Amino acid sequence: MISEVETKERAVRLAQLQTEHRDLDDAIEALRNNPSSDQLQMARLKKRKLRLRDEIAIIQDQLIPDIIA
Repeated sequence: MISEVETKERAVRLAQLQTEHRDLDDAIEALRNNPSSDQLQMARLKKRKLRLRDEIAIIQDQLIPDIIA
């Protein structure tokens, strides 16, 4: 079981990752709306967004205890 301090640290990290994920949504949408957008940059942003989603899921799993039925 993780300590209360670790739980708070992970919750803060989770909030940071979620904010970055939303910011990437905005950046990708802006590139999508720009006809002369850099496709390589868009691909990098999408890949980063996927990595963030995975990291968010890992932290959420650590913060939410398993319920044994």
